[in-house]
Amino acid sequence: MKLKLVILLVVMFSMVSCGGEKPKKDASDAAPVEEKGTETSTDSDPMSNKGIGPISSLTLGEIDQALVAEGETIFKAKCTACHKISKKFVGPALKGITQRRSPEWIMNMTLNPEEMIANDPIAKQLLIEANGAPMANQNITEEEARALLEYFRTKN
Repeated sequence: MKLKLVILLVVMFSMVSCGGEKPKKDASDAAPVEEKGTETSTDSDPMSNKGIGPISSLTLGEIDQALVAEGETIFKAKCTACHKISKKFVGPALKGITQRRSPEWIMNMTLNPEEMIANDPIAKQLLIEANGAPMANQNITEEEARALLEYFRTKN
């Protein structure tokens, strides 16, 4: 029952947040987002920003097709209410995300959205671009976050 209520609230909030406006441009074409007025190295180079959360270092090898399939299933079940691959919806388009953000940042945003939105300059800017609609915490495990990352690696 609680899950149904949360899903209903997310859908309702998504409808209100969209406001019927056309996106100004496809987020996949957008340059990396930087918060103005800050001078830290993570702001000037989004790929060096690892985010805030349990993932501090990650080495990627060849794409693991089993993880890709798992990640696609998780994405369809938990992410599509707010994200689309090729266009901005409530949240940003995810096509090319692995070229705009570090793997650690992607996983930490997935695992720890509240703290990221509160303290990470890129996440703060994304919140503004999403009309104040914060990323919902889907209680993703580290294994699920890794599978989502692997799925996103195939969407460049």
